[in-house]
Amino acid sequence: MYELFFQKFNEKVPLTLEEQEQIKTYLTPKKLRKRQYLLQDGDVCKSIAFVEKGALRAYTVDENMNEHIIQFAIEGWTISDLFSYLTAEPATYTIDALEDAELVLITRAAHDELLKTQPKYETYIRLLITGAYIALQRRLTSNISLPAEERYTRFTETYPDIAQRVPQHMIASYMGLTPETLSRVRKKMAERR
Repeated sequence: MYELFFQKFNEKVPLTLEEQEQIKTYLTPKKLRKRQYLLQDGDVCKSIAFVEKGALRAYTVDENMNEHIIQFAIEGWTISDLFSYLTAEPATYTIDALEDAELVLITRAAHDELLKTQPKYETYIRLLITGAYIALQRRLTSNISLPAEERYTRFTETYPDIAQRVPQHMIASYMGLTPETLSRVRKKMAERR
């Protein structure tokens, strides 16, 4: 169950087998069925989830019941409501499975203990957070400065697996577009080919 988790960990920070076994004692496996919630807004987020298999999304719902997708997570990625996880305040995101999923969960207590006892875990988390921040900054810059067509092109080039696995209306939500606008963008791009 923890194969991909440790593969990705070792790509960033190599572990000995003994270190892997020690870290494994802090991890919890979890399976979700398609459409099953990992977290609902208003609940406190108690875990960071690493995706071994499947696809998830984190989103908010506005007062008009429109979904705004904040993040997708596929194999090898992590997903959480980090604000809620770190502050123990109610979550503002809902996280659910887009496909049947197998996850590795790290609770806040386990995370804190690993930070104290495993320097390589601390390095791994720092690298994950740094990478996530860079991706967030790129996304923000793209969303405020690029035309929709270029944003969509970058999305499909950067995340081809997600583009193939996720419905277009969810991609539109992630990009801050209506499904109709994304459909027009895709049609225009197809006509030029």
